This record gives sequence, C-alpha cells and structure tokens, in this order.
Amino acid sequence: MKLSQLVLKSMKKNMKHYYLYFFALIFSVTLFFSFVTLQFNESIMEATKASGTAAAGFEAASYMLYFIVLFFVLYANHLFIKRRSKEIGLYQLIGMTKGLVIRLIAFENILLFVGAVAIGMMAGLLSSRLFAMILLKILQFDAVVSMTFSKVAIVNTLLTFGILLVIILGQMAIIVGRTTLLSLFNASKQADERVKRFSALPMIVGALGLALIIYGYYKSTKLFSPETGQDLFLVMIIILVTTIGGTYLVFRYSVSFLLNLVRLGKKGHLNLADVLAVTPIMHRMKGNAKSLTLITVLTAVSLAITTLSYISYYSAKSSAYDQVPADYIAVDGREAAFLKKLDEEGISYETNHFDITNAQIDLAEFLPTDVVQIFQGETVSETTVIPLSQYKQLQPDLQLKDGEVIISSYNGVMANMLPLEERFNLTLLHEEEKFPVRVKQVDEESVLAWRITGGGFNVVVEDALFEKFQQLNKVYDVGTEATPKQQTSINLVDASDETYKKVEKLYKQTGANIYYKAELGENLSKISSLYAMTQSNLNSFGIMIFTTAFLGLAFLLATGSILYFKQMSEADEETASYMILRKIGFTQQEIMRGIVVKQLFNFGVPLLIGLLHSYFAVKSGWFLFGNELVTPLVITMALYIALYSVFALLSLKYYKKVIKQAL
Repeated sequence: MKLSQLVLKSMKKNMKHYYLYFFALIFSVTLFFSFVTLQFNESIMEATKASGTAAAGFEAASYMLYFIVLFFVLYANHLFIKRRSKEIGLYQLIGMTKGLVIRLIAFENILLFVGAVAIGMMAGLLSSRLFAMILLKILQFDAVVSMTFSKVAIVNTLLTFGILLVIILGQMAIIVGRTTLLSLFNASKQADERVKRFSALPMIVGALGLALIIYGYYKSTKLFSPETGQDLFLVMIIILVTTIGGTYLVFRYSVSFLLNLVRLGKKGHLNLADVLAVTPIMHRMKGNAKSLTLITVLTAVSLAITTLSYISYYSAKSSAYDQVPADYIAVDGREAAFLKKLDEEGISYETNHFDITNAQIDLAEFLPTDVVQIFQGETVSETTVIPLSQYKQLQPDLQLKDGEVIISSYNGVMANMLPLEERFNLTLLHEEEKFPVRVKQVDEESVLAWRITGGGFNVVVEDALFEKFQQLNKVYDVGTEATPKQQTSINLVDASDETYKKVEKLYKQTGANIYYKAELGENLSKISSLYAMTQSNLNSFGIMIFTTAFLGLAFLLATGSILYFKQMSEADEETASYMILRKIGFTQQEIMRGIVVKQLFNFGVPLLIGLLHSYFAVKSGWFLFGNELVTPLVITMALYIALYSVFALLSLKYYKKVIKQAL
C-alpha cells in the first residue's frame, strides 16, 4: 500500500477524533483572516479614521489571536497523538520506521491544515463583511459595507499558519521520536494517580491553596485603596501569584482530598454515580491539575478583559457626560453665534450660567496619610469655585448655613479610590489668607466641563464668599486671560436623535467645534458637544469591545475544545469499564447519571473559579474604564456560561455514544 493511500485511510478512520479540531482550526483561520481583512475595508477605514489606534488595535488583536491558536493547536495535537499511541505502536510493530510514521502523521497534518486554511479563508472572506457590519453597528456609523478582497490579508494568513504548521510538525516529530514502542502501547492506559490513603500534608497544602486564593481576592479589593499607596505594582504581582498558585494547589490537592472525604464518609457504600464520577476525578487530578489551572486562568483573563472593554463601551455616554455635563457647553460667552443659529431654526433650548473662580485647598486635610505621602509634601492644589445661587439652578431647594460648602462633581475614579464622607472640615486658601469651612454634602453630579476642572471637583460656596475669592483673584492677578470665568450649559428641549443630528450640523457650521489651538497659545474650544464626545467614545471603545469580544470568543473556543478533547480521550479509555457495567445489567441512563456529575465538575469547576477570579479582577478597578458595572458583568458572564454549556453538552453526547456502543 502506498503512503498516500495509508494517509487517506488513516484520516478516514480518525475523522471522528479530528472533526471538532478541524472545525476549531477553520474557525481560527476565519477569525484571523477576517481581522486582517477588516484593516483594509474602506467602510471601516472611514468610520475609524478619527481614531488613530484602530489599525494598531486590529494588528494587536491579530497577534493575540495567533498566540491563542498556537496554544490551542499545540495542546490539541499533543492530546491526539496520545490518543493514537496504540495505532502508532502498531505501525512500528509491523516494520514501519519512526521516520515513516512521522511522515504519515505529517502528511495528515498538512492535509488538515491546507483544508482548514482554504475553507477558513473562504469563510473569512464572506464573514469579514458580516464582522464589518457588526463593527459599524457598534460604532453607530451608517455606511454600505462592501466585500473587500485583500492580497495582504491572504499573504499574512498563509505565512502565519504556515509557520504554525512547521511548529506543529516539529512537536509531532519530537513526541514520536522520543517515545518507545512499549510506552506508545501503554500511553492511553496510564492512570495519573492511584488513590492512596491521604495524609495530613495534602490536607494542609489544599487548605493553603484556598487561603492563597482568598488572600488574593482580599488584596484585589484593596488594590486602588489608600493603603496600597506606592506599592501598586507589587500588590498586583502578589495578587497574580497567590490566585494562580492557589488555583493549582486547589486542583492538585484540595479537590482530591475533599472527594476522598466524601468517599470515606460513605464507608465503602459507593453507588454507581460515585464509581463513574468521584473516583475517576480523583485518579486523574494529578495529571489534570496543570491543564485545569491553565484553563481557569485563561477563562478568567479573557472574561475580565472582555468585561472591562464592555464597561467602557456601555459607559460611553455617561463617561462623556462627566466631561461635558450638558448637551453643549460654552465658556466666556462664546455661544452667541451657535444660539443664533438655533433660534433661526426654531430649536428650543434651555441655558444655565455658572460664574467660575479659583481657590486652593490642602489635600492633607481630608486625604488619608498613605495617599498624602505620594504628593511628597506638595499637597496644596487648585480647585474651581461656583456660587450657591447659580448651583440652585440644579438643586432649587438647597440651603447652606454660614461657613458651609458643597463638594460637587466628585465622581468616577476619585470617588471610587478616595471616597469622601459628608460633614468634615476644610480650609479654602488664597495666597496668605485662610477660610475655614465645613463640607455639608458631597455630590456626584457633574456641573462644570472637564476641560475647566481638569477632572477635579468643584466647591459650591455662599455668594459672599464667592465674590471674596473673585476680588482676591483680581488683586493677586491669579490666572491668565485664557482662564475661563464663566460656563454656559445648553440643553435641548427635544432630546430626539433627529434633533441632535440637526443641531450637530449647525454646531459644525458655526465653527463651534474648532477649539484649542495649542501652537497659538489660545484657550479652550468655543463649545463642547456631548453628542460629539459620546460618538468619539463609541468610536474608541467600540473598536476595543469588538476586538476583545472576538479574542474572548477565541479563548473560549480554545479552552472549551481542550476540555472536550480531554473528555473524548477519557471516554475512549473507559470504554472497557462501560462494557462491563452494561454486561452486568446497568442501563445507559444509570451510567449517564454518573457521567453528568463528572462533566459538571470538569466543566463547571474551572468555569466557576474562573468567574470568581474575573469578578474580583474586574471589581478591583472597573471604575477606571467607565461608570457601569453590573449590566456588562452579568451579560458577559452569562455568555461565557452559555458557551461553556455547549461544550459540556457535546461532551455528554460523545459519552452517550461511547456507552451505547459498549455492547
């Protein structure tokens, strides 16, 4: 028989093992080719031209996707060679040299790769238009998307997966070349660990693993707290080491120990579910600990990154509002031309005017000592001050007693990292003068534009004290002509999208959007637009959520497929046991009950721990990415659970097939 005929017969025989691997490889090529193609799509280039990081984002995602595919294929290839160990041993037993066996498997891999790349590129060409439409929908950009054929994308894909194929062939040659004939026959039958009598050491080490994870979670809650201070990087390293190390110890020791306690608690009276679920898990935990740890960590990382990206996108409008807390904001009376256009078009609007002056505060008065040390003694900072009478435009019933003030616009990163409680003393400073006051309340609502405050908070004071600071600023000539003295907030009465789009055209026609010429030393823009800021955020964050979502999907595909492949391998190894159980009278349904418990552990425990890891990772610093946490977190977690469930169901289906064929 010719080698080519042997290759075709071998592939046909092993297709039941390769089909999901082949599909996953096709899907990986499709994603990669689509990402590369999107960079050259005219509609995408037009939609993302305002964002200078779009091309870099696609390129970085392509590299990340390649490493995900590399990890997946290397692991899956190793697993498949192990499953075919007996077949490889038989080839050598009938006289085939190791070199010939290596060529046989190499030809199979080459055919698989060529087929997967060809199909994947065709699917990628078709799906790139769909992905482009999804991205434009995320960016809220209206355009007709055409199918783009890129020679650069084809060359990059062929080169990338050609290198991957060479790596895979090298791995396969090393594994087959270093393995003896006897070990090949016994490779699929080797138990990872015989369950022995448990000593105190596994119990102590397992408890240590749980303690490390809990400690890592605790440190994550304090990551951006004042007590962390300047040790942020060190604390991050501690969190990574404790959670990853603790996860491995939990899988390696805690699980087996706990399951052994369950088994001992039954005093030898094990039912069928125990035999099919508890005992196999204990036997294999030593060998599975590393892979389960890796899968758990990858799940947590991909879920955390996807969630943080979604938080940014979901918070695009609220983040824009923190920077532009009105539909349009003008400074120092520069809104005249814009308002005239609105009047001419009959567009109704409301305006609020805020006079602005400056004062100084000593941060050491109300910030924790650990935070104050970061400033190295320079704790006096500028803050903006507005009068109570104008702040009442937002809160008409608000009253201040003599010496009381309000801190407003205290939100976002500041509020989460350094939360302030109401009713504390504060001193407003101006050169040599001091004005002791008491903070009545702390409001989150933004009042002044970010370009005025620089992201800081405002102090609302009584009108008399405000006028005092105005006079002092004139006397001491504080600030420059470019420093804003007044803000005008403009809110449209009709909040429909049609009205906003119409007003945006007027906004651009009046030149209101042309602002801040740094080279001329000119100050702020004429008018800031909430709508324009929101669109800018959607553009930036939309690209990020698009790339991270597909990378997360690739991570899921890799980890879920690896878990599925491992369960396929275990099912084949346990076929003889199922045959015995069927012969002594157990039904398929009775056996499947134990298998369901086993799959709940194999898929559920890594997912559960991964969800916990990602939750604490996201919870530690989500406020750096946006203003909304619960909804993005719940949606992404639900999607991950649903996709993992698909692989679990596929695994159960395969077990059912194996059990059915046991007789």
